[in-house]
Amino acid sequence: MLRIAAALCAFALPATALAQDLTPTELAAIDKSVSEALAETGVPSVQVAVVRGNRVVLERAWGKTSETIPGPRTDLPYPIASNSKQFLGALLLMLENDGKLRLDDKVAKWLPTVSGASDITIRQLLSHTAGLQDYWPQDFAFAAMEQPVAPEGIVARWGMKPLDYAPGTRWQYSNTGYVVAGMIAEKVGGVPLWQQFEQRLFKPLGIRAVPIDAAVGPRYPQGYTRVALGPVRPVVQPARGWLWAAGEAAVTAGDLAKWNLARLNRTLLPREDWEEMERPVRLADGTSTGYGLGVSMRETNGRRVIEHGGAAIGFLSQSAVWIDDGISVVVLTNAEFARVQDRLTNRIAEIVLPPSPQASTGETARADDARAQLEALIAGRFDPARFTENGQYYFKPQVLADFRESLAPLGPLTAFEPIRTPRLRGGFVNRNYRLTFGTKKLILVSYSEPGPQGRWEQFMVMPE
Repeated sequence: MLRIAAALCAFALPATALAQDLTPTELAAIDKSVSEALAETGVPSVQVAVVRGNRVVLERAWGKTSETIPGPRTDLPYPIASNSKQFLGALLLMLENDGKLRLDDKVAKWLPTVSGASDITIRQLLSHTAGLQDYWPQDFAFAAMEQPVAPEGIVARWGMKPLDYAPGTRWQYSNTGYVVAGMIAEKVGGVPLWQQFEQRLFKPLGIRAVPIDAAVGPRYPQGYTRVALGPVRPVVQPARGWLWAAGEAAVTAGDLAKWNLARLNRTLLPREDWEEMERPVRLADGTSTGYGLGVSMRETNGRRVIEHGGAAIGFLSQSAVWIDDGISVVVLTNAEFARVQDRLTNRIAEIVLPPSPQASTGETARADDARAQLEALIAGRFDPARFTENGQYYFKPQVLADFRESLAPLGPLTAFEPIRTPRLRGGFVNRNYRLTFGTKKLILVSYSEPGPQGRWEQFMVMPE
C-alpha cells in the first residue's frame, strides 16, 4: 500500500491507472518521456498501455483529447487504423480452423474479377505479397475521400488494375489486399465483417471496439494535423468506408493491450495460429519479408519484437510485443505528425524491459566508451590510441575545434541511447546513437573495429 501511495503522490495527475508492477521510478520516467515528447512536438495527446507480469500494468493518457474534451481520457477509443490488420489475420485463421477456407486458396474462388485472382492466395493478401496496387499510399486524404465508398468501389478502382508484380515475388504494402481479404472473410463468415470481429475477437477478450467511421464527433477524440512548422489544427475526417478491413477499428490503448496479452499468453487462438501470424512470409526467391499475417517482426538488441503501426487521418498508433520478455507497449496519439508513437514505444520499452541480453556481449561497454570519447571531444581532448589510422586522419585540428565549439555550448549530455542493433559493414561494426543535450537531439554514426576494445574508425555527429 505504501508503494502504491508513493506512486500516486508522484503522479497526482488525471486519467491514471497504475499497478504495483511498475515502480515509482519507472512511472516517473514514463511520465517525463511522454510530457517532453508532447511539449517538443505539439502533439495534443497520447494514450499509453503497458503489459508486464501477465497483466496490463499501466493505462494512462496525457494531454488534450479534443476541442470539446480538453483533458486526457483513457476510456475513449482512438482510431488505430492498420493496427487492425492483425484482427483480420486472426479472423481468417479462425475461418480456416472452421474448415470454411484455406489461406492458400486462390482469390478466384470468391472474387474472380480481382486482378490476378487465379494466382493470388489469401495468404499473399495478408502478407502484402499479392501485387495489388495500394489504394492509399498517401499520408493525407485525397479528393475521392470526400465521398463515401464501399469495399466493392475500392476493389473496382484499384483491385482490377494490372498487378504491380507477379504474386509472391515482392513485398509491397497494400491496403487493397486487405479490402479483398475482408470481402472474402465476409462471404465465408456469412455475416458482416465487424460483427465477426465483435463476436469472435473483441467480446471474448473484453475489448470495447468501435468502427472507425463511428468514432467521430464531440464525444470522441479529435484528430490533428500540422503543416511544416505551422499551427496544430483539427482535421476533417474522410467520408465513410475508406478504412474498411484495412484499418477499421478504434480502441483504447488498454483494450489493444488486452489483445497483446492474448498474443503473449497464446489464448483465443491456438498457439500454432499465433505462430503462423508471426512467421515471416518468404518470397519466391526465399527472401524473408519480415512480415507475417498482419504483423511485422524484427529483432533489436537480441530481442524478438512483434509489432504494427497505424495511420489514420489525424491519428498515429504503435503496438509492440516483446514476445520472449512478456512485455507489450501501446502508444496512441491524436496527431498525424511528429511520429511520437515510435519514439515513445521505444523509450517506454527501455524503461520497462529487463536488461538487454546483448549487455553481456559488451554492447553496454561499447556505448560507455562511445559516450566517453564524445564527452572528451566536447571538452577538447582527443585520445588517438582509441581511434584507427583513418579515425585519427579524420580528426584534424579544424574537426576537433568544430566538435568543441559547436557542441560545448549545448550544455551537458543528458541522454545517450543506441538507436538499433549493431551491424557489420566493410569489416567494421556500425553503431548509431541518439544524443540529447537538453532539448537538442543529435545523432552519432560510428564504426569501430570488432571486439570489446575495437578502435573507432568513424565518429561523426550530425542533426537528427
